[in-house]
Amino acid sequence: MNVVILYGGRSGEHEISLVSASAVARNVSEKHSVRLISISKDGAWYAEDAAELLRIKTDSSATLAVHADEKKRVSVVPGGGKDATFKTEEGAIPADVVFPVLHGTYGEDGTVQGLLEMANVPYVGCGVFSSAATMDKEETKILWQHAGLPVVPGICITRADINDSNAYDAKVKLAVDTLKFPLFVKPCSAGSSDGASKATNERELSFALMEAFQWDNKVLIEKAIDAREVECSVTGNSVTQDASKPETMLTSYGPGEIVPKHTFYDYDAKYNDPDGAELKIPALLSNEQLTQIRSMAQKAYAAVNASGLSRVDFFIDRNDGTLYLNEINTIPGFTAISMFPKMCDSEGLGFTALLDKLFAEACAQFEAKSILRTSRV
Repeated sequence: MNVVILYGGRSGEHEISLVSASAVARNVSEKHSVRLISISKDGAWYAEDAAELLRIKTDSSATLAVHADEKKRVSVVPGGGKDATFKTEEGAIPADVVFPVLHGTYGEDGTVQGLLEMANVPYVGCGVFSSAATMDKEETKILWQHAGLPVVPGICITRADINDSNAYDAKVKLAVDTLKFPLFVKPCSAGSSDGASKATNERELSFALMEAFQWDNKVLIEKAIDAREVECSVTGNSVTQDASKPETMLTSYGPGEIVPKHTFYDYDAKYNDPDGAELKIPALLSNEQLTQIRSMAQKAYAAVNASGLSRVDFFIDRNDGTLYLNEINTIPGFTAISMFPKMCDSEGLGFTALLDKLFAEACAQFEAKSILRTSRV
């Protein structure tokens, strides 16, 4: 199978993508042929030489890079299909399946997924709608609430509210009065805790909102819960499950628990500080709680029409044990310390086998969609 890995991207998580994609590329089975396409921070696509793949395979500490060689610029052809989607001056790059290892904006938000749909090639992960909906934390909450699933209480403020001082002040006051300090402030559509911060008073809240609005035009203010952080991996196709193709059936792995050593599980704790958090797999919970979380993770996954893979994140209130859904990551991290592959591995699904499963899911999803009618003739 010809596997194309997309990495880099126009995102605040560009550097994380380089690390995740390096791990993915190292662990793809030798039975597949791998081609790398890098995306620069300004959005240009480049075909990488075979030497780049060899470099990171022979050095386990190496990280993929973006080589901006204009002679290797990649064009994407709508309707190109598996043999003619990606074009360079040197010819086409065959793609039986594409893995967009792209975290955050312009990669995890439905934009690349829409491009690959138009190109008519199979790709790993969620489709356009679920990618776009889950990238927006407010929209995710709405979908989960509609499905009867528990979410953390919060209030959304938009850029339009800033332009109407009365509306802005009223929403901030409502958040403080109803949610009470401490509060978490998060950009609705940023990942890896970019722009997120905790506020314990009105002054900190004001600064937190200014920071969050640098990352997005919609910002969530949420009640800061004294919580244990638990995550669960899910694979499968929530809409096109096929019992004859086991790889398409929903499966939960874990859950695992994160014990941050920072104020909260922020960007540094996730990616820069090797001792930023302690990971416990499985989470130190009762069998009943583990089963409940696995089941709720699948319900949360299905509620947003997810497919391929996702990591579903939970909070467990330390005071009363209440379980809340926090968020869902449709292209979770694949770094050496990332929870998604670790939870799969803890249940016997090693990295290479996991990738084979994801490729098979992507192809099954593509086949299921390709038989649908698009014309009356």
